[in-house]
Amino acid sequence: MPELPEVESACRIMRTALAGKQITACEVVRDPIVFSGHGPRAIEKALVGRSVAAVGRRGKFWWLELTGPGPTVFGHLGMSGWIQALEGPEKRLHGHGKAPLRDAEGRPRFMRLLVRAADGEGFAFTDPRRFGRIWLGESPETDPQVRRLGPDAYEALPSAPELLARFAKRRIAIKAVLLDQRVVSGIGNWIADEVLYQARIAPARVASTLTKAEVSTLRRSITSVIAHAVAVDADSTRFPKTWLFAHRWGGTRGADAIGRQAIVREVVGGRTTAWVPSRQT
Repeated sequence: MPELPEVESACRIMRTALAGKQITACEVVRDPIVFSGHGPRAIEKALVGRSVAAVGRRGKFWWLELTGPGPTVFGHLGMSGWIQALEGPEKRLHGHGKAPLRDAEGRPRFMRLLVRAADGEGFAFTDPRRFGRIWLGESPETDPQVRRLGPDAYEALPSAPELLARFAKRRIAIKAVLLDQRVVSGIGNWIADEVLYQARIAPARVASTLTKAEVSTLRRSITSVIAHAVAVDADSTRFPKTWLFAHRWGGTRGADAIGRQAIVREVVGGRTTAWVPSRQT
């Protein structure tokens, strides 16, 4: 699933293509699941003729702030959703595989929504598995899905004392707490594994048992991992080779060890987890 750096990258694509521009065309594939029950006409009416004032994000959720009266357009990439620019180079993330991103006619494959400005620039929302969601709402301040999110892990990460207080109330695995978007939003499976690896904390450690020093180390790891991933535009080929990321995957994509230390893969917090017992305690 795309995590905070990938979603920030998608937001950058939308900002580059449409910020300050008026939307002149919109193509919506009828899909009551992806569009949360909204029909094509409602989506088109919310977009066409309005200008994009800003593209907002909290955690893994994003939205288009549009000028004039009308709803805000919200989105979540889900497991396999993506934002593809209509003009310029194509962007392929770690989970996209090697399949062509466009069909034989040059249109984005698995397109659900296409938005375009008068200069031809714009973006397409694609999703082969239809787990992504686009919906209409009043504002980020009132939208129920955005309101339930915790502070953003990149732009508003709580201080170490604040995190310590949040963790002290949780008697479950720290991996599960990191994945709880109500605690901190934007951290998903690979980031949780990476920051715990770098902080030398076992994923099954009960969150309330972490010391002040361990929480401070964990916070620094969250900050550095997300900052680097955002800085390289979520391009995993530019992640440091010392990260667990390049080794954590199972099968032929992963490895049995990192630096001669065995990697264990097991379910923690309901998610497949990669960690190094000889390093993480």
